[in-house]
Amino acid sequence: MKILALTTTLILCQCFGAAAQQQQPASMYQGQMDRLDGNGSKTVDRSEYETFMGTAFGGLDKNKDGSLQSDETVQILTVEQFTLTDADHNGRISRSEFMQRVMADFATADHDRNGNLQ
Repeated sequence: MKILALTTTLILCQCFGAAAQQQQPASMYQGQMDRLDGNGSKTVDRSEYETFMGTAFGGLDKNKDGSLQSDETVQILTVEQFTLTDADHNGRISRSEFMQRVMADFATADHDRNGNLQ
């Protein structure tokens, strides 16, 4: 979950400001898990993560053009991560490309394949 946690942490910081920056980079702290855990189950299920990331995309899309350009993601993605996420290589990350990447990261982090992260 290290990569997923770091990406989620950076997105939380970008979207929610200083309160989210209390995080250690290698893992999410409980307050961040609580933000993602909409139903209070003490786990983050696929649906909760997808909802959060959809909202995060909107927050990251500063110019509201429906895509993310490198200047909108410079604080959360490396050039390599941006390039990997930009599947059609048009210099922008569409909502679909963003969601495909973060949900693939979720699947990778879901080691026991139960649809939940703890």
